Amino acid sequence: MSFFKEFREFALKGNFVDLAVGVIIGAASGNVVKALTDKVLMPPIGLITGRVNFSELKYVLQPAETGPDGKEVVKEVAIGYGAAIQSFIDLLIIAFIVFWIVRFMHRLLHEKPPPPPAQEVLLTEIRDLLKAKDAKAEPAKG
Repeated sequence: MSFFKEFREFALKGNFVDLAVGVIIGAASGNVVKALTDKVLMPPIGLITGRVNFSELKYVLQPAETGPDGKEVVKEVAIGYGAAIQSFIDLLIIAFIVFWIVRFMHRLLHEKPPPPPAQEVLLTEIRDLLKAKDAKAEPAKG
């Protein structure tokens, strides 16, 4: 089998296509989650914590130095831990949304069939009893 034929079979398998669609949708939903986090979720949290903007939290290792003319001579060196907190919150939201979607799809795909009507259950029991009776009677005939 040629290389290109093997690749075509691999690329056109259902799982590969499903994965590609999932990655594309995941990338597109990243912007939605970021907007949801930055514009909806974080402002109330910032209000509760004293109007703190998490994405701007940092620990300054070396402050910026400016010259006599007001221009920045040495840039500030800081650890931006607020951006890490913000990214972690984004991750939690994405994980929750993915969990919800998977749970919803699992319920749709694995929905239990409704129980059979009582008459059908009764007829099945009668059939099984007749089969059992016939199975016991057969060895006696032989």
